[in-house]
Amino acid sequence: MTDQQPTSEGTPRLAAPRGTVDLKPDDLRRWRALERLAHDLFARYGYQEIRTPVLEHTRLFVRSIGEVTDIVEKEMYTFGEGEDSVTLRPEGTAGAVRAYLEHGYPQRARCQKWYYLGPMFRRERPQAGRQRQFHQLGVEVLGSSDPFLDVEVMTLACRFFDALGLTGYDLHVNTIGTPADRDRYRAVLRERLGPKRPALCPNCQARFDRNVFRILDCKEEQCRALCADLPPIEGYLADDSRGHWRAVLAGLERSGLPHTPDRHLVRGFDYYTHTVFEIKHAALGARDTICGGGRYDNLIADLGGPSLGALGFGIGTEATLLAAERAGVEIAGEPAPRIAVYVATITPAERPAAYRLVARLRDAGIAADMDHEEKSLRKQLRAANAIGVPLVAILGPDEAANDAVNLKTMQTGEERTVAQQDLAAAVRAALTAGGANPGGA
Repeated sequence: MTDQQPTSEGTPRLAAPRGTVDLKPDDLRRWRALERLAHDLFARYGYQEIRTPVLEHTRLFVRSIGEVTDIVEKEMYTFGEGEDSVTLRPEGTAGAVRAYLEHGYPQRARCQKWYYLGPMFRRERPQAGRQRQFHQLGVEVLGSSDPFLDVEVMTLACRFFDALGLTGYDLHVNTIGTPADRDRYRAVLRERLGPKRPALCPNCQARFDRNVFRILDCKEEQCRALCADLPPIEGYLADDSRGHWRAVLAGLERSGLPHTPDRHLVRGFDYYTHTVFEIKHAALGARDTICGGGRYDNLIADLGGPSLGALGFGIGTEATLLAAERAGVEIAGEPAPRIAVYVATITPAERPAAYRLVARLRDAGIAADMDHEEKSLRKQLRAANAIGVPLVAILGPDEAANDAVNLKTMQTGEERTVAQQDLAAAVRAALTAGGANPGGA
């Protein structure tokens, strides 16, 4: 996609920037269905909505995500310099933790359950279901290290897809322990992978010195084959880390939530600790993740707060909608907004009176509209019929002179004269008899 496309005359036509898309009215019906489901389901689990700024200080993401991650090094949209540098948020967790600390929640209401919906931004190669401006639904639990919450958060994510009707997904879970656990494991990885380094893909050769842990998550076949016989991290966990992981696995078993232990699963942000998980759907192909999350027990302290546990997940809106489409899942969006009554005029002289009638109908709670292109009456009726308007109020010179309209039922062609002051009541009665909603929903 380019930012300019030629017109039929050969002159440039402006287009949306690469990696962004327009959400048209028909698209948004499915999006709103997804968002309504999130609002209803997350609230049922005790989560409250939070909205943080799209812009945050760049240093927030450097401290939370990690300075040597691909996102911070190559994918952030950053403006300004030094202390004034701000970044379009590439993910939602860091902003939620910043808000948690800024507003004093650790001191007055330590355990918070929040959710968010909104756009994120990363400068990566656009592809199906993954854009440079993308959208996430996410939850954050701040202020607790309870392993039951690990199970709850994973269950909530799965219940979201269940409620959507998107079957066939797989929940993959792993532990990555604490930073100290990972330091022990990194030494093992470097020892085992060092002789194989020339056979790694170029990205993983670069990661070997900077972040060898990420090699485990590489999608390239040669790297996956080279990592196949590496020992799992569980053998290098401290007792506390091993105890938390076993409590999580036991909770998953008791809950009956299907899951796949995946010893090569890691997450791309430095702030993760202990439990990490992803929900994958084969309909998306190689980049099959529709949800990712886990614990980040050190992030609150890393950003200047007390040592408190935290965890959450992010669901990719675009990836979820694409997976549903490819899997043949019909997301029942809200019906298209419907105009209940269309006010048509016979001559241009009646247009001011028609506008007043439309305004009165709207003020009465009735969805109404009129022509704005000075069409003939015949074309106005055709336009009303094309959008499925059940009633048309026709206003001509005779009707205007008598403060009346000719109310036509489009389905039957029946017409009757109604006083303008009684039009709203007549419309309501006609729509109620026909089973329609005057408000247009």
